[in-house]
Amino acid sequence: MTPILLPALSRVLASVDALRNLRALYALLAGFCFAGLLLAMAQSALVREQGLLSALWMGLALAVAFFGVNATGLMLMDQARGLPVRDPQDALSDALRSAHRVLLALLACLALAALAAAALAGMLWATRAPLIGAPLLAVVLPLGVLVLGGIAFVLAVLVGPLAGPAVWAGQRSSGVLAFLRGRLRHGLPETALLMATVYLLTALATAGVSFVVVSGSRLVAGLAILGAGVELPAAQLLAGVMGLGPRGFGATGMPLHGGSLGLAALIGGGVVFAIALVLPTLVWLRGCCAVYLALTEEE
Repeated sequence: MTPILLPALSRVLASVDALRNLRALYALLAGFCFAGLLLAMAQSALVREQGLLSALWMGLALAVAFFGVNATGLMLMDQARGLPVRDPQDALSDALRSAHRVLLALLACLALAALAAAALAGMLWATRAPLIGAPLLAVVLPLGVLVLGGIAFVLAVLVGPLAGPAVWAGQRSSGVLAFLRGRLRHGLPETALLMATVYLLTALATAGVSFVVVSGSRLVAGLAILGAGVELPAAQLLAGVMGLGPRGFGATGMPLHGGSLGLAALIGGGVVFAIALVLPTLVWLRGCCAVYLALTEEE
């Protein structure tokens, strides 16, 4: 196992080079920003009590985010395979033709998980019977914990992270399900170890980006207010960095000061927040691609 895992771990650790893939960064950032704009429109429609229009904007936001992630995944898969990275326009076009395979594979896995949960629910319902209830509960309770916990573990380390890379590498939905079934039966511990490395890298990237954003925003706020004399409250200068837009800031009960200057501060901070969200996501997607390639080369 060790001779196989060491090159795989090395490939996974190299996933930090996703930060150099400017095309993927642009695609993911554009997708998240567009999705955020649609979410704001959905929120505005909901405030005006236009439920149907709000649901429409919400659905469009989810679709934009979904196809944006798949387009980014295609470019990161190119990078992981050592191929020329396709243009964002070509990646989006390919994602529109193939992303439904990811959705179908995920829905099939979730349907199987729902069947298992329904079976356990039926067994728990049967424990209300007078004679067999207590003995049955003594069996069903540990069984349910193990089964549902195992399902959650498999979804977190196998299905969720690797269904997308399988499609980005050219697999159809049936091929994705066959790959997942094979890893579940014969390679789950190795897969879990590699995915744990990806999650660790993502956590480290998140911690690094968070440190830069938090420390930088505090220093800039102090420099703007104390050094440059910008007449804006520190909370408003930092609100955009924390993901609050004009409507979200207003919902906190604090007035928006500074007119156009205050609005510009929220927008600029929002750009920083979007970049801070995108960078760890790039590392995670690139790591999932590396895990898939390592596992398929092993086979």
